[in-house]
Amino acid sequence: MTFEELQQSLKTLGLYDRSTMKQIKGRHRELVKRYHPDAGGDENNEQIQLINAAYTVLTDYLAAYCYSFSEEEFYSQNPEERIRRQFMDSPLWGGNREQRRKE
Repeated sequence: MTFEELQQSLKTLGLYDRSTMKQIKGRHRELVKRYHPDAGGDENNEQIQLINAAYTVLTDYLAAYCYSFSEEEFYSQNPEERIRRQFMDSPLWGGNREQRRKE
């Protein structure tokens, strides 16, 4: 698979660069219901074939994906935790209450 094929698959399914597996599956299911010939979709099987091929490309990519458990990636995926950690000691945000009580 090439990067261009990966991007085309995202475009075919109408997804963004950052999508969850739940979003990918949901979008695939939605498009299959709309375009499947047995469900009253277009008699031309070309659209459903493109949708299924795009889904296969994305799921194959995800099956081979190497997950990162680094601190940087954790905070990238959880920005609210990054902000909390960044400001947790700030008195303005309620940090260091124990330290202030002792003083």
